[in-house]
Amino acid sequence: MKHQVATAILAAAVIGLALASGAHRRAATIGAGIASLTAVASLFAMARSARLARNQMKGALLVMVLAFLARIVLVALGAAVVVRGGEDVVAYILAFFIPYFAFSAIEIAYLHSLRHTPGPTA
Repeated sequence: MKHQVATAILAAAVIGLALASGAHRRAATIGAGIASLTAVASLFAMARSARLARNQMKGALLVMVLAFLARIVLVALGAAVVVRGGEDVVAYILAFFIPYFAFSAIEIAYLHSLRHTPGPTA
């Protein structure tokens, strides 16, 4: 549960910073929003699949892979929206990828915590 809370707090902070980014607010908010919403959804889905799956690690890894593939599609669609809107694509990319790496670290920490729970191992 601590990983989900950390993700939610970080997501709120990232979106708040994007909203306060001045002239590049729209592009930054789109990037931060995609990174944050996919991270929150991914971590909650990983936790759910780990609870339901016989092999906790396998279920969580499957969710992580599917979330990564969804992020690839969403980052491309977001970039297209930002470029078509005449916004700054650099602000979008920075607002997506900087939080993405922080969220990835939390997801990896969650996966690592599954190794220490009782039950079937990966």
